[in-house]
Amino acid sequence: MKQVTQTLKTGIVEVNDVPVPALTDSFVLVCNSASVISAGTEKTKIDMGKKNLLQKAQARPDLVKQVIQKVRTEGLVKTFQTVNSRLNSPSPLGYSCAGQVVAVGGLVEGLQPGDRVACGGADYANHAEFVAIPKNLVVKVPDNVTDEEAAFTTVGSIALQGVRLSEPKLGETFLVLGLGLLGQIAVQLLRANGCHVLATDLDPELVKKAETFGAVGILPGSDVESVCKGMTAGYGVDGVLVCAGTSSNQPIELCGAVTRNKGRVVVVGAVRMDIPREDYFKKEISVVISRSYGPGRYDPSYEESGLDYPLAYVRFTEQRNMQTFLELVSQGKLDLQSLITHRFKVENAADAYALIEGAKSEPYLGIVMNYSAKPTQTLSGRIGTASKPMNKDKLGLSFFGAGNYATASLLPPLRDSGKADFRGLVTASGRTAQGVATQFGFQFCAGQFSELLTDDTDVILVNTRHDTHATSVISALNGGKHVYVEKPIALSVEELQAIHQAHQKQEECQVMVGFNRRFAPATQEVKKHFEGVNSPLVVNIRVNAGSIPADHWIQDPAIGGGRIIGEGCHFIDLAAAIVGQNAKSVYCIGTAKANKSAMLNDNVIISMTFDDGSIANICYSADGSKAMQKEYVEVFGGGRSAIINDFKDVTLFEGDAKVYVKKGSTQDKGQKAMLSLWLDGLVAGQPCVSYECLMASSLATIMAVESMTIGAPLMIDLRILNRD
Repeated sequence: MKQVTQTLKTGIVEVNDVPVPALTDSFVLVCNSASVISAGTEKTKIDMGKKNLLQKAQARPDLVKQVIQKVRTEGLVKTFQTVNSRLNSPSPLGYSCAGQVVAVGGLVEGLQPGDRVACGGADYANHAEFVAIPKNLVVKVPDNVTDEEAAFTTVGSIALQGVRLSEPKLGETFLVLGLGLLGQIAVQLLRANGCHVLATDLDPELVKKAETFGAVGILPGSDVESVCKGMTAGYGVDGVLVCAGTSSNQPIELCGAVTRNKGRVVVVGAVRMDIPREDYFKKEISVVISRSYGPGRYDPSYEESGLDYPLAYVRFTEQRNMQTFLELVSQGKLDLQSLITHRFKVENAADAYALIEGAKSEPYLGIVMNYSAKPTQTLSGRIGTASKPMNKDKLGLSFFGAGNYATASLLPPLRDSGKADFRGLVTASGRTAQGVATQFGFQFCAGQFSELLTDDTDVILVNTRHDTHATSVISALNGGKHVYVEKPIALSVEELQAIHQAHQKQEECQVMVGFNRRFAPATQEVKKHFEGVNSPLVVNIRVNAGSIPADHWIQDPAIGGGRIIGEGCHFIDLAAAIVGQNAKSVYCIGTAKANKSAMLNDNVIISMTFDDGSIANICYSADGSKAMQKEYVEVFGGGRSAIINDFKDVTLFEGDAKVYVKKGSTQDKGQKAMLSLWLDGLVAGQPCVSYECLMASSLATIMAVESMTIGAPLMIDLRILNRD
């Protein structure tokens, strides 16, 4: 399919052929017929892309701090790879579109193929021939509303939410500042509420357009404060909707001057907000920033997972705002056709963006993108991206998922190893596949996992979200493929059992889990130091993990499985690697927090025992200071000791002396060594880590969480994987 993207590094807008996005249970697949360019929002994104690196840094100092910290911990080379990959990745444009339903997920109610729908959401309702939309961001289109009109729904919902927050009452007077697309719709919505509307903009033509919708226009250069006072018997307007976009503080200052005592100011656009105390304090003016389309915005449980808010408690959500907007269009309360100034075919998207960038001098307002794709066209197949022929003498590697970790830590060392040839790439969204495939020299990209199961793939690397790992591993094994999966391999014992059953049928296929820390140079130094020690070891691992937002996907039990299963598995495997045995038992306790279930508890202590009498303790905490190093490992036994400090420094002790000190400038957590040994093992037919070891570490992690729920230690017995 065709999709409009922008490369952040250059700011160039292109129309690329990318795979159709995959459909999941709570999503709807839509064939677009029209989408609307939000000139203000999208121009801001384009302008950022056009800046040079210094200007980008000046515009986003928060990201600069992250880069500096990454350089300190991971080194310049790896940081450069990460930053360069992100800058070169194509970014989708658009968030308001309409089209016809092609397919619906199993958890979607009230929609079926053939329905006309309006769609919303950045990263979802993009300028593309096909889009996959969460069910709460899709609404049916009334029969008397055209597809072009329906494509305005999300943009219109932004204006509608701003109007709702202003709480208009019949007969009140409002001022609308800024008369772009949002402002023009806001004028009409306020008029539909029975309000008197004053409207102003720096462009006199936009003021005249607002007058056609019943507003009293205030031309640029006029004394806005005098007009507002004159229209309200000196009291000032009841409210102001700021729909402008500017770095100037003038709009906010003007709002204070023109608003009456106890009036309302609602900020819809992106403006500077240094609120002058004098006017706002004396008049007790209420100021509200409108959050996009309405309640549900930026809430993953609503937008991604499809959980709705009860209507009795949240009358107008994002979706219900979208429905209301379409009803108003259907009833003739809103005129959208007169707002359309330009139409472009998707193939000519560059011309549309040249218009809003100022390359063309003609005025514009509503810019519609039209599509000719048919809902019945084939949605599968490959898109060739190779710049050189396939090398059949090398291992054929295909990727399922290519997020930030894969593009920064897996793809570069695999490419540089010279031992493998990249064959196919499939990503959930489809939009990143073409860019990553081209960047790293894949033969093709595709939208369906099944495309990776053909003869040209020897190995599948799974790098998607955690809830898809087990099913992907099973599919790869059933297809006779070796498989590498990023941790965790599974979220439950049942998933491990299903993987084991698949592996028993395909024992010649190697399974590898990305437990890279066991391969780190620091770990290897420590293991060598304790060679020949016959007494049990004591391993202590402290992880200052840091907090992540509660709404992050890894905190969702069904998707991420929580941080202990998602990341704690690394340290359970590391302890097993240092001891040289699989865990015998595990016992986990966690802090008591009102907002944390056992599965999601990220402040825990995990104790492990081993057959030779060795013990390990893992302290994993999300509540520490960021100034403290993240990972600290201590090992004791046979009169020897060792310390690993953040996988940069290693200190070894024996008897009464330090016998070895190595200080590194950057972290090395073993990814490069792991991948090299893994590839060698594939060629030699001898796994670099045994299947039993990987499954034991994975089972111990899942049992650790189970131990926390029952408050007792649990034995780790791989025979459980053979149970039906």
